[in-house]
Amino acid sequence: MSEQQLEQKVSRREQILQSLAQMLEVNPGQRITTAALAREVGVSEAALYRHFPSKARMFEGLIGFIEDTLFSRVNLIVGSDAGGKRQCEQILTLLLAFVEKNPGMARILTGDALSGETERLRTRVNQLFERLETQLKQIMREAEVREGLRTEIPAGSAANLILATAEGRIRQFVRSEFKRRPTEFWPEQWARLAQGLFRQG
Repeated sequence: MSEQQLEQKVSRREQILQSLAQMLEVNPGQRITTAALAREVGVSEAALYRHFPSKARMFEGLIGFIEDTLFSRVNLIVGSDAGGKRQCEQILTLLLAFVEKNPGMARILTGDALSGETERLRTRVNQLFERLETQLKQIMREAEVREGLRTEIPAGSAANLILATAEGRIRQFVRSEFKRRPTEFWPEQWARLAQGLFRQG
């Protein structure tokens, strides 16, 4: 395969994934069929399957995009000089801002778009959230050692609470058909959560 053919294959794959994400956004609550997706992309269903062997693989491509986007930025946040409380805030704000800009991805993260799809996809989304929760817990534990910043409840419980709050905001966004923005009220809600969860010394 020539370099040009490879580029065309990659760009067609990206086009298919972008179209799938767009359809998830403009058809909230609806299941996406490969026939409808093929029409949206402007190719035959057979052409879709030349790029992705199954619809599950297309969803995996989108989940991979979510993982790469979020965790590349999470790594930058964790590697920064910001304190533990600020890092937790930045990670949660990143998650909420990402889904606000990509409503179709919000449907994947809540599992709404995956209903009726293979269990493997839901497991992968669960693992993404578990990874975020583990990262938050680790930040809290390190902040206690480095900054003397303690949590009022055990770090694992605190990490679970703040991530569950963010997940609830994402679910409201999907349930409202993307009218209720996940970042709405977030700064004041985070301030209240942080005040109740963290203390010095």
